[in-house]
Amino acid sequence: MKLICENLDQIKDIAKKILSKYSLERKFLFFGDLGAGKTTLIKELSLQLGVLDTVSSPTFSIVNEYASEKYGKIYHFDFYRLKNEYEAFDLGCEEYFLSNNYCFVEWPEKVTSFLNENMLKINIIVKSNTRIIEILN
Repeated sequence: MKLICENLDQIKDIAKKILSKYSLERKFLFFGDLGAGKTTLIKELSLQLGVLDTVSSPTFSIVNEYASEKYGKIYHFDFYRLKNEYEAFDLGCEEYFLSNNYCFVEWPEKVTSFLNENMLKINIIVKSNTRIIEILN
């Protein structure tokens, strides 16, 4: 699936399409350069799932936990600052990934040992002011 986002007004519809098409998925891996819009898309996905908390990048905390009345706990990871996979292991990311909770993961390439082929891969490519969102499953 490929989606085009030319402005932020479209992000709400894009998030709805993703959650509708992949309604059974719970693990989402986000790939893209710094500033590509990974956190922005995760924020909108979280809002669509009923999160009332403030959604922000967990760059320094590594993981943020949000609450959804309908879906329970939702986890948002940002592994950009990890020095190695042992830090993710110490955090217990394997347990998060084995749960049935939603997990949105930025910089998953830093924790490849904990990933599996069933996780939904979302690649965001920036061309000029347009985001191309490719979803691979």
